[in-house]
Amino acid sequence: MSKCSIFLDSSNRRFSPYQNNNVPHFTLQLSPQGPLLMAYIGVSGARHAALTAAGASIPALVQIQALVDTGASCTCVDPSVLTSLGLSPTGVVTVNTPSTGAQPHTASQYDVSIVIPGGLPSHIPLVVENIAVVAAQLQAAQGFQALIGRDILANCLLTYNGQTDQFTLAF
Repeated sequence: MSKCSIFLDSSNRRFSPYQNNNVPHFTLQLSPQGPLLMAYIGVSGARHAALTAAGASIPALVQIQALVDTGASCTCVDPSVLTSLGLSPTGVVTVNTPSTGAQPHTASQYDVSIVIPGGLPSHIPLVVENIAVVAAQLQAAQGFQALIGRDILANCLLTYNGQTDQFTLAF
C-alpha cells in the first residue's frame, strides 16, 4: 500500500503538517470532466536514490492533469508520460475495465512518484515517493494523463460537493 504522509517544505526538508491539529487538504473547482487536478509524475524514490548514487541525471518531473477516480482500483498513467521519464515496465498486471467487460486485459506496470501540489502555493503537497501505476491510454480519448485511483485515495478523505462544484482532498 502506498503511504501518503511524507511532507516536504520549500527547502525539501521533511516536516509534520499536523502541528496545531491541522490536516493538510485543498479544495478545487470541479471541471466538466469531474475532479481534475494538476499533478507531477517522476521517477520513484528508489530510482531517484539509485540514479543519485550512480551520479546519473534525474529526469525532471512531468506536469500532468489527473482525474480523481474512485472507480479505479489503481492509479493509471498515460504511456507518453512514462516514456518521457525513460522508465521501463517493472511488471505486467491484468485489469478489468468497463469497456473490456468480463474479459481482463494485460497492462504494463511502472514504479513512479507522484506529487499533487493542491491549488495554491500555500497548500501542503500530497507526495507519494513510491507507487506502482498501470499504463493506460488516457490522453487521446480523455484529454488527461492520469487517473488517481483508490491505491492513493485509501490514505485520503475525498469530499465531492456537487452543489458548490468543488471537491476537497484531505490527507
